[in-house]
Amino acid sequence: MGNTLSESFHERTTNLKNCNLKTYIQGQGFPVLCLHGHPGSGSSMSVFTSHLSNNYQTIAPDLRGYGKSRFPGNFNMQDHLEDLENLLEQYKIEKCLVLGWSLGGILAMELALRLPERITGLVLIATSAKPRGNHPSISLQDNIYTGIAGILNIIKPGWQWNIDTFAKKSLFRYLIQQHTPSTYKHIASSAVPAFLQTSPAATRALMTAISNGYNRLPDLYQIQCPSIVLAAAEDRHITADSSLETSKYLKSCDWKCYPNTAHLFPWEIPGELLNDIDTWIVEHPEVTLF
Repeated sequence: MGNTLSESFHERTTNLKNCNLKTYIQGQGFPVLCLHGHPGSGSSMSVFTSHLSNNYQTIAPDLRGYGKSRFPGNFNMQDHLEDLENLLEQYKIEKCLVLGWSLGGILAMELALRLPERITGLVLIATSAKPRGNHPSISLQDNIYTGIAGILNIIKPGWQWNIDTFAKKSLFRYLIQQHTPSTYKHIASSAVPAFLQTSPAATRALMTAISNGYNRLPDLYQIQCPSIVLAAAEDRHITADSSLETSKYLKSCDWKCYPNTAHLFPWEIPGELLNDIDTWIVEHPEVTLF
């Protein structure tokens, strides 16, 4: 068996009180639970929720320690699952499709293992059940250029001069491949606020998980619902190879890898990505049936 969240993410260091998650709900219809990554927030999932809410009800929480879901003290990654199960109970959601980006994808798979009768399908984006990265070492120049590019992008989102002069030489070059103004506008409106609102406790919980060697590949055979894994060819944070490996362990899984994109590819190619998600849902109508 692979390590479970409670095994690989160290012993619980928090009290067991649930966190009341700040949640963004849009639209009507079959529920789609949208889970953000690290750093992230429910509002940073708007690239998905603004589109999907035209046909479904999207539920996008700020996970514990992220966004406006504040929580005092340390906590364990297992707490995210308990929070999400309580969220489903709070909103009386009997069944839902789960879309997860990065860390959100890991939590999506964990929910499918924990609540198989309630999760109808998985849309897994830039994620893996055994995440591996190949990020190069970070230099002082990387940090300086990233700071300058980030500040200028807040002041003037999508400014081409800033993109060409600083951003392409900064750490942004590992997060995206298509340095378009629209992508940088997403970074300014969604990524920066999410980064600033991510608590140290949330970072510690994730780092503990990574250091303990999370691996759920051996358990994925238990997931029976349809799934799709969508990856970026140049992802340095969770490599396309590790995402592909996950897709091979899932029973009923589709796979697609997008060239010339990186970890933030939903902001690079939103039109193509959303079209592929729509197509997959149409081809698997059972994922949105009560």
